[in-house]
Amino acid sequence: MPIPGCIAGRRCHAAAIAAVVICSTIFTGPNLAPAAAPSPSVPAPQLDWRPCVKGSQFDCATAKVPLDYLNPGGRTIELAVVKRKATGPGRRIGTLFFNPGGPGGPGTVQMPQNYEAFPREVRERFDIVSWDPRGIGNSTAVNCFETPEEADAWGASKPAGGFPVGEKERKTWIAAYKDLARRCQQRDPELLRHVSTADTARDLDQLRQAVGDPQLTYLGSSYGTTLGSTYANLFPGKVRAMTLDSNTDPQAWTNHASNEDPRLTTFLRMGADRGAAAILDKFLALCGSTTARCAFSAGSPKATRDKFDQLLRRLREHPVGAWTYGRTASDTVSSLYIVHPGWTDLAGRLQNLWQGRVPEPSPPPPAPPVPNPNPYTGDEQAGAVFCGDSPNPRDPGAYHALEEAGAIRAGDAGRFWTWAAEGCADWPAVAANRYRGPWNKPTAHPVLVVGTTYDPATPYSGSQAMAKELANARLLTNSGYGHTALINPSSCVNEYESRYFIDGTLPPAGATCEQDTPPFPAPKPHGGVTTGGGAMADVVS
Repeated sequence: MPIPGCIAGRRCHAAAIAAVVICSTIFTGPNLAPAAAPSPSVPAPQLDWRPCVKGSQFDCATAKVPLDYLNPGGRTIELAVVKRKATGPGRRIGTLFFNPGGPGGPGTVQMPQNYEAFPREVRERFDIVSWDPRGIGNSTAVNCFETPEEADAWGASKPAGGFPVGEKERKTWIAAYKDLARRCQQRDPELLRHVSTADTARDLDQLRQAVGDPQLTYLGSSYGTTLGSTYANLFPGKVRAMTLDSNTDPQAWTNHASNEDPRLTTFLRMGADRGAAAILDKFLALCGSTTARCAFSAGSPKATRDKFDQLLRRLREHPVGAWTYGRTASDTVSSLYIVHPGWTDLAGRLQNLWQGRVPEPSPPPPAPPVPNPNPYTGDEQAGAVFCGDSPNPRDPGAYHALEEAGAIRAGDAGRFWTWAAEGCADWPAVAANRYRGPWNKPTAHPVLVVGTTYDPATPYSGSQAMAKELANARLLTNSGYGHTALINPSSCVNEYESRYFIDGTLPPAGATCEQDTPPFPAPKPHGGVTTGGGAMADVVS
């Protein structure tokens, strides 16, 4: 769902990822909104495509859409859109729309950064289009601060780690997010109520019409699977081909459409904590068994696990510079999203901390050739979508007990994923027009669901659940590690996706793929991804 990708809604280091689950500090209002209702007919926006910047291979446009589809004659908002034209002359099929996840992922930045990761045949046959969803980035955005300085001051007012440690930090954290909620309510309360997944699904259908496609071809990663499944049930007859990569469980997302105050946070319902704990255990085991290729190895899986536990205990009492226990635990979970080079870089940072050295900062990702490659993406943007859509406990005081329970079942990952949703406790708005099911409306064509077996954010069980919830879906299992197959490449997955997008051919039932390159691989004389696009290491989450 930035998540990390991003720690507490901030920009990630260069090895973090583009397709992510909900940004780590995403906050939910009371369950008072009705299910999403049909919207009146709205004319498709006009897209005036122009090169994003001089010499760019990407084109940019701005789409105007209604803030409220139930009142299309009222206020309008703008969506920033980006396109890369199909590279195979005379072979173009149509447009593939891409959502990189989040919520909060700015597609105008992340699609250009991830473009080479799309399968080669898909790039040849489709224009690839993405956009900053409403409320996000370069589109009409949620921004609860008058100036960048105000935003920076707010960020400095809360604990620097990815989650609070100790009573003092918990009080500071809760007060900071309560203050953020107050600021957001004062700035633009109307916008806060109209940035739901259902609103964005309607925007997506407007964009589909604007490019002239009779049906939608779509790839959604992480939170993008929530968006895709929502579109598939709002517009089932418009689905041409839809791949959902690293899935949220729609029942966990909506808390089974219950109007009761939820007992668990969204991420704990999803099992993100257990998924992160499982992949962390694999990271330490593989690191321990590949001594020469993992800087943090202690010579065996058990010794490496013990070394990690000892390091985090030590950091609780003796931080290394700004690297506290909370920051290190959060960085660890975030860095498991992308295997190459994320795992190797993580091992190096952990070893530096073990030796008492402050890790070197990762270089920033290269700026894509778009007008504003570094838009403001504060915590409140992801929070406005997440908290308005997905129920979370409304009592800030409940989160410490949830954290302790999470730590029992998932260790440090349980603490990280518990606090990722606390900002929702005081969030001031609920989406005016949420979609909460049903999820089984028959689509015009079947949906391809891709799930990775060890995922630190959207566990494999979420992809299994998505495939069962949808009326007509095929599950493709990606046996490997990391968050999304798109940025942890598998030639096998790419080949199946290419065939599906081009001619609708699904993988055989029960099909399983493997990643091209395992973690901490032995050196080879030559190699690389032979088909498809390859991995993207430097991306924004």
